[in-house]
Amino acid sequence: MKEQAIDNKELILALEELEKEKGIQKEYLLESIETALVTAYKRNFESLENVKVQMDQKTGATHVYSLKKVMKRVTDKDVQINVKEAQKINPDYKEGDMVEIEIVPRDFGRIAAQTAKQVIIQKLREAEREIIYTEFNDRKGEIVSGLVQKADHNIVVMDLGKLEGVMPSKEQIPTEHYHVNDKVKGYVLEVEKGAKGAPQVIVSRSHPDFVRKLLEFEIPEIYEGVIEIKSVSRDPGYRSKVAVYSPDPNIDPVGSCVGQKGVRIQNVINELNGEKIDVIEWNEDPSIYIASALLPAQILAVDIKEEEKFAQVIVPDDQLSLAIGKSGQNARLAARLTNWKIDIKSETQFREMLMNAQNQEVEETLEEPVNEIVEEAQPENEE
Repeated sequence: MKEQAIDNKELILALEELEKEKGIQKEYLLESIETALVTAYKRNFESLENVKVQMDQKTGATHVYSLKKVMKRVTDKDVQINVKEAQKINPDYKEGDMVEIEIVPRDFGRIAAQTAKQVIIQKLREAEREIIYTEFNDRKGEIVSGLVQKADHNIVVMDLGKLEGVMPSKEQIPTEHYHVNDKVKGYVLEVEKGAKGAPQVIVSRSHPDFVRKLLEFEIPEIYEGVIEIKSVSRDPGYRSKVAVYSPDPNIDPVGSCVGQKGVRIQNVINELNGEKIDVIEWNEDPSIYIASALLPAQILAVDIKEEEKFAQVIVPDDQLSLAIGKSGQNARLAARLTNWKIDIKSETQFREMLMNAQNQEVEETLEEPVNEIVEEAQPENEE
């Protein structure tokens, strides 16, 4: 049979150019076009045939084949062929074989060109989305800036340039209000692929690491690794506690972070719209670390139980409310920061607790001898 095909050398040249510029393999695009052409053939010609489309990787010549199974008795001419008819094509065919009969449908060249164009556009979009996804996925854990496109209580949508960022309500600072065209910074929490494959960035302003990254940006010593942020705990919009440490004894990590007259930390506070930030020095001794974490309250003593990671903290009577904080905020943030369970007692409460414990011990001590005397006084049973 004389080969009949749709030639398209320009298509191959275009695919080769795309491979160089966009990194999309020519073979992958050709396979995608072939698959799409099968669907296009069946749709345009309302065919029930099984067809296969092959494209020559060098010339772009497109061949369409009708696939038919060799049968002694044909019940469906669309997908079956008689043994005798098959053997006219090739004498070696026998029952059960699959015959490929080349066909050239009318106007299929036009259909093929349109389909190829659509597939290429689609694959280009997919490739660009994948590039953007990879780019932003690599930026996970960084700070991005964008313009607010949509803002309501449930979600804030930001224009990040190449794609949009989404800030759900739980990632928003509850004390802030966002408006369209506001320029907003956020922490890249996650990068997801949407329903249509378009990447979407989940942005957070409430995450503790947002504070960590802002400090890193504002304080060169942190960025350079001279000062290390050991831990961050946060009540978004109200207060954060940050534990910092420097292995260099000549460096004051807290002073470096706060800056002269508080200028360095103030820039971070301004970005967080007034959220208070307590910077404390991390210490490997948990007693010292826990006492620092409860600042600004003064601490009298810290008794720790290492195995349980439990700390009993004693404070002056007039410092109890300050140590606990409004609605327990100070104590809660200190516990998160140190990863210790913290129980705070005033000096008076602690003394009462000790007295109660001592009285209990005295009662138990007095009871023991009485019991022994009673037992000794019991007469022996007479035989």
